[in-house]
Amino acid sequence: MIHISRRRLFGATAGLALAATYRSSFAQTPAPAAAPAPAGPFTLPPLAYAFDANEPHIDATTMMIHHDRHHAAYVANMNAAAKDYPQLADQPLQTLLARLSDVPEAVRTAVRNSGGGHANHTMFWTIMGGKSGAPTGELAAAITREFGGLAQLQTAFNRAGAGQFGSGWVFVTVNKDGKLALVARPNQDSPLMDGASVLMGNDVWEHAYYLKYQNRRPDYLAAWWNVLDWSKIEARYAAAKAGTLAI
Repeated sequence: MIHISRRRLFGATAGLALAATYRSSFAQTPAPAAAPAPAGPFTLPPLAYAFDANEPHIDATTMMIHHDRHHAAYVANMNAAAKDYPQLADQPLQTLLARLSDVPEAVRTAVRNSGGGHANHTMFWTIMGGKSGAPTGELAAAITREFGGLAQLQTAFNRAGAGQFGSGWVFVTVNKDGKLALVARPNQDSPLMDGASVLMGNDVWEHAYYLKYQNRRPDYLAAWWNVLDWSKIEARYAAAKAGTLAI
């Protein structure tokens, strides 16, 4: 028979109680909020809709972390670069990305990664917050002309997104003649770096979908079409043809 002294029993019980209290306290401690982006010429655009506007296809927590932390970090990094190289703010972001070779070498990689991330996400938030549907008018005609229809575009787009190795994006580009093309890019690279205009695009970095979809990127890609605001995408198409589309 094993005998346990009252002192040892009391000590063990107290230790378990303390551990339980610690775990409970730790579980109730909220995750630290992202540090605000330093003041500077680059700013984080607010969402035009609530974090839960894309539920159930994209959860509110993912939207909050993605916008308030990931995108904010790109903005912070661009402002940090601009502290030593204020000329970075002398031209529009799309021009800066199209002329990366002219960016000072010391901050060129930062501008490529964080400037690209800032541009890509600014576009990304703009085209979501909708309730699916389908394109109309000139954009619908262009999609039919270039891809055979919306269903065919979705299939090709989702295939390109699923096939993008590692982190990256899949985009539909548009030129001034209204011609569309499908491209995928790694990391935070943007078609803007090739002098092309972006009509729409989806983020296939894991932070864009992992909380809800884990490793099921194809499921995320398929669900994403349900949150598009086609009126915003149609406005981007018209702006591209008019030569006024920026990011």
